[in-house]
Amino acid sequence: MRFAVSPMWEVGPSMRLLCSGRADRVHRAWAAQVRPRLAASGLDRGWLAGLVRASGYVPDFLNPAPAGPAPTLAEELARIVATPAARVREELDRLAGEQRLGPRLRSLYGEPESGLVRVAEEIEAYWDMALAPYWVRIREVLDADVFHRLLQVAEHGAGHLFNELHSSASWDDQALLLARRPGPLCRRTAGRGLVLVPSVFTGPALFTLVAPPEPPQLAYPARGTGSLFEPQTATTTDALAAVLGRSRTRLLTELGSPASTTELACRTGLSMARVSQCLTALRGAGLVSSHRAGRCVLYARTSVAEALLTASA
Repeated sequence: MRFAVSPMWEVGPSMRLLCSGRADRVHRAWAAQVRPRLAASGLDRGWLAGLVRASGYVPDFLNPAPAGPAPTLAEELARIVATPAARVREELDRLAGEQRLGPRLRSLYGEPESGLVRVAEEIEAYWDMALAPYWVRIREVLDADVFHRLLQVAEHGAGHLFNELHSSASWDDQALLLARRPGPLCRRTAGRGLVLVPSVFTGPALFTLVAPPEPPQLAYPARGTGSLFEPQTATTTDALAAVLGRSRTRLLTELGSPASTTELACRTGLSMARVSQCLTALRGAGLVSSHRAGRCVLYARTSVAEALLTASA
């Protein structure tokens, strides 16, 4: 048994949430920011949106079992592109049992090798727009969850971990029991090992993925997700402003939510040129990261900037 943090376990569930047209209280602020960008880019009508619907089956090849504790998106996309054609067609056949396959998915069925490259390119574009600007915060929540679970195992054993993991999971000293799963999960045919994957977008449900010979995966809601997208601003930044300057410090505080140069200029009253100049300096110092979102670029605070603002407060 091992834990892993997986970018693709954030991609699929987050796209599903956006496609549903709804958002719970936890994800409402994130969805309000991302959904208009998704529509403007056309990604809500693309390859990924065809594979990940608001409900129902999602092809398993989109979630390869993480090879290590924290694979990068590029590593997971390489695994997706390398999916055997027969497996792609088999899982698309299952998807076709629930929905009509559109032109893109029929093309993927006919030529999986080239189609998967297009799928990977679109996932990368979606990542840059919807998740990369928030990844510092998301990763902190996921890492904190894994640390908490490891302490549970060290202090109380794996049985205690499973009993605390999710309301539908329990351990009876002989087997892991999963309530409300549509089909049985047989140890002999499920693949070796077990991978536990925390996620901030899976919602309240526990997701299982079984695709032998890979180990089965359990994706569960991470602890601390409730406050993930709440505004994070420092109560006072005078000390930091004395070092960075007021304009740069103001921009850092405004980047509690990722924003473009235009949005930042409107919020702060600074000129576009001044905002651009400050962002360039902040990015060079490792305090701000930039992420392309369609035709615009979004800026976000890095973990270094978060630590500076917290210390200043």
